[in-house]
Amino acid sequence: LHMPGMHGTRYANYALTEADLIIAVGVRFDDRATGKLSEFASKAGVIHADIDPAEIGKNVRVDIPIVGDARNILSSLIAAYSKIVEKEGPAERTPWLEQIAEWKRQYPLTYKKLRNQISPEFVVEQLYEATGGDAIVTTGVGQNQMWTAQYWKFKRPRSFCSSGGLGTMGYGLPAAIGAQIGNPGSLVIDIDGDGSIQMVIQELATAVVNRLPIKIAILNNGFLGMVRQWQQFFHDCRYSQTCIPEVPDFVKVAEAYGALGLRATTPEEVRPVIERALQSDLTTVMDFKVYREQNVYPMVAPGKPIAEMIG
Repeated sequence: LHMPGMHGTRYANYALTEADLIIAVGVRFDDRATGKLSEFASKAGVIHADIDPAEIGKNVRVDIPIVGDARNILSSLIAAYSKIVEKEGPAERTPWLEQIAEWKRQYPLTYKKLRNQISPEFVVEQLYEATGGDAIVTTGVGQNQMWTAQYWKFKRPRSFCSSGGLGTMGYGLPAAIGAQIGNPGSLVIDIDGDGSIQMVIQELATAVVNRLPIKIAILNNGFLGMVRQWQQFFHDCRYSQTCIPEVPDFVKVAEAYGALGLRATTPEEVRPVIERALQSDLTTVMDFKVYREQNVYPMVAPGKPIAEMIG
């Protein structure tokens, strides 16, 4: 179903809205996931499991609270359900699975493909295809983070590092450094934004000095993109303190630190830049000059139910 919530897929949000049971393990039901609380999962019974009792029932009503370790809880739930299946047979799920399949057919995750400019989603897709998804991926915070969560098809646990709670801009580069040191044989990619990366750009020195072959893909739109998107939708396009065009030249910055700097300005240049980066043993910065005003869709406006999506 992919990611639910403010920038989740339509089918994930519809499934949460129409479900009759939600088993929530280690989640906090924050506003980016629930939308309008009074209309969130109104048809569902909720089993909420967390090791911290303070999280249970904090935001969403809970029918069955469970405090404990996720591994033990899930093992117990599976064992209990297996006994029910042995006694009563499996539940009939065909209509529900057919409904989900229909939502996925009707509302696929898609984006505006541009002929002469680079779509940021296209960059994420090309990174995924070039690597076969075999990478540890970190992100900054903002549109880059949402596009990565949407368009990278994660298959393995502990392969996606992102600041989804506090939303700490600048998280991606130091997280990539740590991931590479901890996993020296793995490919590590930081998919970042031109605003977020500049919070910690000096850490390129750490990567270069320690000879870490991390790959940094900057979706460079010359904006603090997520804030700009909100200014577009909710403040009549009054862009204030969000425009950062042409500053800095990331290729020159990379080279100044002793890293490899590459740039793509057209869709045709994207894959060759990625391939060259993957062939290098150096810390590598890829500057993708993407379409400046591409928005993250779908989008749930603040205070709206998650089934009401823009785009």
